[in-house]
Amino acid sequence: MNNFAIIGVAGYIAPRHLRAIKDTGGKLISALDRFDSVGIIDSFFPQAAFFTEHELFDRHNSKLRGTQEAIDHVSVCTPNYLHDAHCRYGLRLGADVICEKPLVLNPWNIDALQEIERETGRRVYNILQLRLHDSIVALKKKIEAGPSGKIYDVDLTYITSRGNWYYTSWKGDERKSGGIATNIGVHFYDMLTWVFGSVRSNVVHVAAHDRVAGYLELEHARVRYFLSINEALLPADAVEGEKRTYRTIEINGESFEFSEGFTELHTESYRRILAGEGFGLDEARNSIQIVHDIRNATPIGLRGDYHPMAGCPLAPHPFGWKR
Repeated sequence: MNNFAIIGVAGYIAPRHLRAIKDTGGKLISALDRFDSVGIIDSFFPQAAFFTEHELFDRHNSKLRGTQEAIDHVSVCTPNYLHDAHCRYGLRLGADVICEKPLVLNPWNIDALQEIERETGRRVYNILQLRLHDSIVALKKKIEAGPSGKIYDVDLTYITSRGNWYYTSWKGDERKSGGIATNIGVHFYDMLTWVFGSVRSNVVHVAAHDRVAGYLELEHARVRYFLSINEALLPADAVEGEKRTYRTIEINGESFEFSEGFTELHTESYRRILAGEGFGLDEARNSIQIVHDIRNATPIGLRGDYHPMAGCPLAPHPFGWKR
């Protein structure tokens, strides 16, 4: 049996990790969160020790070293800007780390984590679940079997509605979240580079508080993307169906369907990691470099090969902020 600790157990994504730990036969030994609304633990591991202070959490875990309850894996489900520090903590505890995406905010953070991996002999794994989605695996195989020099035209649109709370939370602070492209787009950029190859060009057309649009030239694809958290931009049929999320990918004008089958992928990710087949630091590098470059780019405006939705009028920020 593998023993786990989890950091960030009160958050939105934590239940998927708790389910994955249980479904893979693991045991949650300890959990940490500054917030104590963590009744979700009772559905999975009611006997787990819970802490709201890192110092007490660390003391508890450190005392277990050398015992049958020593921590084998630390799952990191905290806000984006804390991932680096919590991955470092897990490695130095003598555990492997399973971290939500984005793994870190900056490419050089990966270099530093690799050094700690070498020092400790432990590993950091990133949840890149789209690489395990059946439809996307099939797409990758199709592209690999196609003509070697073929370049595909890809349009990615992802709109996932967020209320005013978003701007008050850490997600609305670009220094902590990495901005829209990082918050809601990093797994798509990882998937696209996994399927279509490395980045040759990265152009940002529009960047605002509620959207980002741009163009990626990949080894085997020209990608136009539009990402937004603005409900007003949802297509009419999505609104009428009372959906708050719209995602679509078109490849050479044909719709690519992968809307279903997301919820079970964390468990499959854990199975792969425990079997020694997880996605490590190097696999995360491409997407982290992409979102870092988008965040630090100067938007060129609506010229060139931009996504058609990038021309939508900018909605006013709910608190009147300007960029």
